[in-house]
Amino acid sequence: MKVLVLSHMYPSSFNEVGGIFVHEQVRALIEKGVEVRVVSPIPWSPPPINCIKGKWRKYSQVPSHQVWDGVEVFYPRYLAFPGAWFFASSGRRMYRGVGELVKNIYQEFPFDILHAHVALPDGYAGVLLACELKLPLVVSIHGQDLQHTIYRNAYCRRALTHVFSHASRVILVSNKLKHLAEKFFDCHDKLAVIPNGVDLRKVPVPELEGLPEQERKTTFLSVSNLISTKGIDLNLAALQRLCSKYPWLRYRVIGDGPLENKLKEMTASLGLDDYVEFLGRQPHDCVMQYMAECDIFTLPSWNEAFGVVYVEAMAHGKPVIGCQGEGIEDFVEHGKTGMLVKPRDVDSLVEALDFLLSHPEEAKAMGERGRKLVLENYTWEKNAEKTIAVYEDVLKHAGR
Repeated sequence: MKVLVLSHMYPSSFNEVGGIFVHEQVRALIEKGVEVRVVSPIPWSPPPINCIKGKWRKYSQVPSHQVWDGVEVFYPRYLAFPGAWFFASSGRRMYRGVGELVKNIYQEFPFDILHAHVALPDGYAGVLLACELKLPLVVSIHGQDLQHTIYRNAYCRRALTHVFSHASRVILVSNKLKHLAEKFFDCHDKLAVIPNGVDLRKVPVPELEGLPEQERKTTFLSVSNLISTKGIDLNLAALQRLCSKYPWLRYRVIGDGPLENKLKEMTASLGLDDYVEFLGRQPHDCVMQYMAECDIFTLPSWNEAFGVVYVEAMAHGKPVIGCQGEGIEDFVEHGKTGMLVKPRDVDSLVEALDFLLSHPEEAKAMGERGRKLVLENYTWEKNAEKTIAVYEDVLKHAGR
């Protein structure tokens, strides 16, 4: 079986961890015997745009073709506007940017299925390509389409409807997204829930057991973009209320984003400079090591379609804290495999953290139950097996 993956979210020299979950799935598919090529469109950034902002300069430096971690990846350019202006038409512009390349790839790599990640712009471009090449299209939805784009304007909703109507099958990473898809679109028979996973080979063995007790700190960890919905400010507020009771606490924050300076200012204003470390964006392998070293993973995000970082932390045997009503409810059962708190509620977060800190044996058992759940259900190998089953069913109904 040959598959062409179309995803603007994919690791590159611009961002080595961007779309890492798509890359992990691709690697797992390849290990299962699927032949895969990847087309990862990059915004076109000619002069003087590439001189205005560092982000656009980095776009211009991404090579057009690269073998990334054993996977052949093409990085064609397409016209995108800063601030996601005219986003409803982004799929057509992506199609114009990648069309000739995809057709050339098809000549020497006659793929059976086109698999696009996110509906807009990739899925929309995929619809046009699949129609032209007369191939089935599978679209994966990771959250943005149904949690943000659908509410953007009527034009975006129309574009998403077009994708859901023309895709052969739509994969969603959580039941939360499935319920949203059923709410907005008449496509119940096309939907399949396949959660993301974790690569167990990247889960290192913790190395802290030998430290003397007086050198040990209880470490909270968050890994996320530094935006308001992730709840990093709630963690800081909770830490400020807990540090007098537990003076050996440490909070590490991995990631960057528009709120970084504001969060650092908040840290200083709460008198938490000695407790908090902002580590910036880190390579995925380093993130895995920090997860191995932490005691509690806490990310009270109130806008999570799935949340692969929770699964990664659970794979390390760590108790995790997330929010009620989000995609993580598929795998976090409150009090059993993790803790679920009320969205945007510091009191609820303090209560959960205090429970884990004051009941270390139960926290450890919770982490172990979470790890068992992940090993049995949430690996990239399991994800690949379920994805291949979707491919086979699609090809069967397409008569290929």
